[in-house]
Amino acid sequence: MEIELKRVLGVWSAIAIVIGTVIGSGILLVPKTMILNVGTTPMVFFVWVFGGLLSLAGALSYAELAASMPEAGGEYVYLREAYGPFWGFVYGWTQMWVAKSGSIATLATGFFLYLANFRPELEAVFYTIPLPIGPKGGPLELRYGQLLAMAVILFLGFVNYFGVKFGGGVQVATTAVKLGLILAVVVIGLGSAEGKVENFQTSVPPVGGLTGFFAALVACLWAYDGWNNVSMISSEIRNPQRNLPIALIAGTLVVMSCYLLANMAYFYILSAPEVANSDRVPAEMMRRLYGPPGADAVSIGAMISIFAALNGSILAGSRVPYAMARDRRFFSSVARVHPQYRTPGVAILLLSAWSAVLVLTGRFEELFTYVIFASWILYAMATASVIVLRYKRPDLPRPYRTVGYPFVPVLFVLTAVALLVSTLMESPRESILGLFFIFAGIPFYFYWKRRDFRKL
Repeated sequence: MEIELKRVLGVWSAIAIVIGTVIGSGILLVPKTMILNVGTTPMVFFVWVFGGLLSLAGALSYAELAASMPEAGGEYVYLREAYGPFWGFVYGWTQMWVAKSGSIATLATGFFLYLANFRPELEAVFYTIPLPIGPKGGPLELRYGQLLAMAVILFLGFVNYFGVKFGGGVQVATTAVKLGLILAVVVIGLGSAEGKVENFQTSVPPVGGLTGFFAALVACLWAYDGWNNVSMISSEIRNPQRNLPIALIAGTLVVMSCYLLANMAYFYILSAPEVANSDRVPAEMMRRLYGPPGADAVSIGAMISIFAALNGSILAGSRVPYAMARDRRFFSSVARVHPQYRTPGVAILLLSAWSAVLVLTGRFEELFTYVIFASWILYAMATASVIVLRYKRPDLPRPYRTVGYPFVPVLFVLTAVALLVSTLMESPRESILGLFFIFAGIPFYFYWKRRDFRKL
């Protein structure tokens, strides 16, 4: 008898997965990138609102898909049903080798950057590979902190191996702590006598224009990335027709509110030039108010935040290669469910191991550009599948229907296309690398398809 995954996660676990996987390193590390690209504080807030509404448009669209097809794999299932098995495979392949694994690697890199606040030696280079495979085509430098980041990924892989309920419990607990810490930073910042309303009118020389806007939006969307993760574990959520739409929409709204409030606190205490000169904006804000102990407290909070995002990403992302393997479009061993823990154990360990390897491939900025470009090709296609399936599968049960259809999914897709074109032009190395990994999967698709045909 084939062992199946179990529906053991409730609505609070589902919401915690959305919030916990979205709020990670982005809110802590991207404000500098955003202000350098758009120049003014009001424009930074505009980009945060725009990115939040764009993510909400995606969440509203995904809510219909998730409620209609609550299966493991999320977008893999939606693309398979809308466009055929080839596009489902392309999605799953890209998530496994580029998007989700790259996202996990980026989060782990952010984790070590904050830990370096206590142990600066983690930033030290222990080996340089003298080949043009590093950032901007230079040599690739390997740091001690990257080894630590790899160890954190592998540790959380083993945590999730021992049960989705256990992993979900870790997610709820760490997300609750994370939200409490963010609220504390907001209250302390906005309530401080050190703050100046005039800071909201400060500026720095920007990249400017559409180029600057889209570069800032890429950074912003990295901070919002992960709102779709809960759909990947649909087969393990109780009452998915009700709980999945609630988790997607409520979780995205909570994240958007947190980001706006946190940035209000940052810019109330720090001017735009000070934000532009800080790699760790919330830590710099707390250092301004309480000295080194304040910065240390934020760094600890940041690591807890990133730890929760890492846990949720591994928990959700591992279900995609599992779903592919179940359809005989990936290594058969990846479809195994542990008889005791009821987890896709092989898929979890494979995703964790590859993500750990990707930690060595670049710095934070290069990694998130590489991830966002590949991810948003797939997000656009998955969102468009809402429209495709309305025509292709009118009989499909739809307990929830997208609010604002068809304008909401169309707006999402058009903005995603503009973002992709801009990113390809401004970051060709990272974009082309992402495309290379996507296209590299095509021969494997036909190999698994031919092998499956021979078994008939």
